[in-house]
Amino acid sequence: MKMKIWSRPTFLIIIIYLIAIPRVNSSPPSLSVPEHFLRCLDTQPADHGSPNSRTAVIPTNSSFSTNLMNGVRNLRFASASTRKPEAIVAAVTETHIRATLSCCKLLNLELRIRSGGHDYEGFSYTSPVPFVILDMYNFHKIDINMTDETVWIQAGASLGELYYNIASKSKVHAFPAGVCPKVGTGGHFSGGGFGNLMRKHGLSIDHIIDAQIMDANGKVYRDRRSMGEDVFWAIRGGGGGSYGVILAWKIKLIRIPEKVTVFKLKRTVKEGAVDLVWKWQQVAPVIDRDLFIRLEIKPINQKISKGKTIKVSFIGMFLGLPERLLNITKQSFPELHLTKSDCMVKKWIESTVFWANYPEKGPIQILLKRASTNEYYWKRTSDFVQTPISKQGLAKIFKTMIDHSPLPRRVWMQWNPWGGKMADIPSDATPFVHRAGNIFMIEHFMNWYRPGDELEEQFLAIARSFKEAMTPFVSKNPREAFFNYRDLDIGITTPGYNATYLGAKVYGDKYFKGNYLRLVKVKAWFDRTNFFRSQQGIPVLA
Repeated sequence: MKMKIWSRPTFLIIIIYLIAIPRVNSSPPSLSVPEHFLRCLDTQPADHGSPNSRTAVIPTNSSFSTNLMNGVRNLRFASASTRKPEAIVAAVTETHIRATLSCCKLLNLELRIRSGGHDYEGFSYTSPVPFVILDMYNFHKIDINMTDETVWIQAGASLGELYYNIASKSKVHAFPAGVCPKVGTGGHFSGGGFGNLMRKHGLSIDHIIDAQIMDANGKVYRDRRSMGEDVFWAIRGGGGGSYGVILAWKIKLIRIPEKVTVFKLKRTVKEGAVDLVWKWQQVAPVIDRDLFIRLEIKPINQKISKGKTIKVSFIGMFLGLPERLLNITKQSFPELHLTKSDCMVKKWIESTVFWANYPEKGPIQILLKRASTNEYYWKRTSDFVQTPISKQGLAKIFKTMIDHSPLPRRVWMQWNPWGGKMADIPSDATPFVHRAGNIFMIEHFMNWYRPGDELEEQFLAIARSFKEAMTPFVSKNPREAFFNYRDLDIGITTPGYNATYLGAKVYGDKYFKGNYLRLVKVKAWFDRTNFFRSQQGIPVLA
């Protein structure tokens, strides 16, 4: 058996740390794991003599709960039974990140990287084993170069900050990404990043032209050339958190008209929703690429007669003015009966406020708000549809939704059309594999508003039952899923170092299909010790 040889710097750090920590039987009593972590941070190289531990809080600090909850978007993961981190490090410099990595390795703690905290299963701030949160909140610098239409944006910046800063420089530039302004770019971009410009311009990752990443040893790769094209490929859709700490992205802006048009029409079943949704499936993926029409399908109580029905909202984004939009819908989707009075003309930045469901006349500065009020508990999942659903099938889905919706709690869905630019890009150009062949993506929602393990299981069971009922209508072999919409129900690996290629394949195939093997090979080269791991991480290749 070969003896492990430590590099001189690593050896010295370990010796210094071992000297610094007290012995178990010494006086005062031995330190707790969080206290060990703080002490370890201060044995690492620091900036200008300022202790690294100043950026960290542990459970005994009065501000610990506030720091934790500032990034918890789903109250399911705020219960007393949810394991809490040993520490939260709000890094300000790369030195703080490097010290955090070193101490997690020395103390055998898992690392969770949080940029916005919107991970659907809480992977950025929870773990079944002892862990530390590296909060990228302070890494939110945005540097725009309008000469070459590029932006360097740090991983802790939010989409709202990005949009606001772009609009402050130009009325005719934008970036294709999500409609939730509080989402962090670190996770959003590394999972793909889709939004209402996708049919014209594709995903966020299709416009990322460079990046910076720190590996498990604290080495920083300042550009794609230094990290290698395989790593650069992997972090654009394969989840950057499986490979290292994403520090920043370089993105290429897109050009848009100075004015865009948005609309929102609502139709119930009695108003022809079934026929309209059936027609939408035929039209939305192939209509003019400047037009994106999302469906929101929700059960509601009927106002006059007793019982429930389904209401479908048709929410549109058009890169142009109403006159051209109405010509397009009149020709391709006359059944929608869209009129000029339904159309709202806005600057692009104003349209982001509309899509975020912020107050209609609210100031665009609202996009800079990063903190969220945690008001409810939820479960989100995804599906892809590759064959139009018949009218009989739609009627069955609507009835099943009503049957699974104990109002005011309810299952509901968003259907987002594919096609356009999405069908032009090869499925292996990035890890995001869901390109041509899909006509729309479904996001499933279930919300509830009171705590309790029994109540949670009840509503999770409803959400799972409804998703099971959707099986005949969605992709098969595998049933595809969107990596940005994590779902533990499709499979997990054992916490720790035991993840294997075959063990992780149960979810790897659903998220990445044929791209999964290449992701594993990149992982085996760039993070061979599997330091960056989670229950749905990319494993090393055994």
